[in-house]
Amino acid sequence: MATMATGDPRRTLAQAPMTARQVLAIAMCVLLNALDGFDVLSISFASPGIAKEWGIDRAALGVVLSMELIGMAAGSVLLGQIADRAGRRPTVIGCLVIMAFGMLSTTQVTSIGALAATRLFTGLGIGGMLAVTNALVAEYANDKWRGAAVAIMAAGYPMGAIAGGSIASGLLQTGGWRDVFLLGAGMTAVFLPLVPFLLPEPVSAVLQNRRGDTLARLNRSLRALGHATVRALPAEEAAPRKPGLSELFTRGMAPVTVLLTAAYFLHIMTFYFILKWVPKIVVDMGFSPSSAGGVLVWANVGGLVGGLLFSALSLRFAVRGLLVVFMVASTVMVTVFGLGQADLQGLSLAAAAGGFCTNAAVVGIYALVASSFPTAIRGGGTGFVIGVGRGGAALGPIVGGLLFQAGFGLATVATIMASGSLIAAVALLALPKRRAEGS
Repeated sequence: MATMATGDPRRTLAQAPMTARQVLAIAMCVLLNALDGFDVLSISFASPGIAKEWGIDRAALGVVLSMELIGMAAGSVLLGQIADRAGRRPTVIGCLVIMAFGMLSTTQVTSIGALAATRLFTGLGIGGMLAVTNALVAEYANDKWRGAAVAIMAAGYPMGAIAGGSIASGLLQTGGWRDVFLLGAGMTAVFLPLVPFLLPEPVSAVLQNRRGDTLARLNRSLRALGHATVRALPAEEAAPRKPGLSELFTRGMAPVTVLLTAAYFLHIMTFYFILKWVPKIVVDMGFSPSSAGGVLVWANVGGLVGGLLFSALSLRFAVRGLLVVFMVASTVMVTVFGLGQADLQGLSLAAAAGGFCTNAAVVGIYALVASSFPTAIRGGGTGFVIGVGRGGAALGPIVGGLLFQAGFGLATVATIMASGSLIAAVALLALPKRRAEGS
């Protein structure tokens, strides 16, 4: 492979056409996000069987449904920071180990308390994975494809829920709810040996953490991504900053961090109300758990289509404007879902429409977050927004459960939960424009 005598490899990657190896690395991140999608929703597919076996009410079930989301909040913040310091690839491997062990442990629980603990632990790995893969895709892609690549990566989330959920629905017809988590543990373990070969450390991340062997590590990453190597390191900043949480609230980043976090928090409440409660709502209407799982799969089919459409539209339109449109549409469609349907076909269609709008907006938020933070704090910034925002994810199922327990009907609960997306759109309208580093 030819050797470049001069030039900053970060600029080269930002401006050069995408190589096959860059596309392969991004595809791997899409699959990792698909794994996250199934692991998060495994509890939703299993929830009717859990409620039947242990006789828990809707309020208690709402708390259980939120436990891995709470773990995801902590994992996104803590492991996102670790990824900026220790490296992206080692953090991904650590997340997979946590996820596989947590899913396997869930198959052995015999009480609600133990189930909550294993889901909380699994959530740490899922949250860290989500933060790191978002940063990885932004750093693998060139300037032209960055926004679309991050949006495609986010679309992997419903892909995992569709593929894994279809299998899980079959398992629920012949086995018990623990089989769903056994499936998740096996799928997670499959990825462990693949990461070292298919996910090189991004060039920008290598240069952000310089040490004695930085040139060798840089050229290893360049070769792995299909680019020419360099003879010398590009010039380092005169006073390089050490990434930390304080960096997210200085140098003009405070309004960006706060408003993105608020928008994500509010919209994700609406998003997870749909994803976490659909199976239980359908079962309570008199349908079987496997049928309920099928409705949730259709919600994710809609989410996948919405995410891919948003990715395509982001090549032609500004991401923030698209986000506002889809968030308003989310408010409308979740409210419509709450009106109820007479049969499974109607329920599936309403769930798909809600998933279409809500997931498209989630995809858009990930793309906007990735382009809003510079490289030095991208992992930490992404982790903070997703981590703190995940408080909304955890709160959504809990609030929904409490509202149901208080006696409110589906229409009222859905309308209340849909308002999160509307308020999130207002927060994005106030977001200042900022041009982040290219990679």
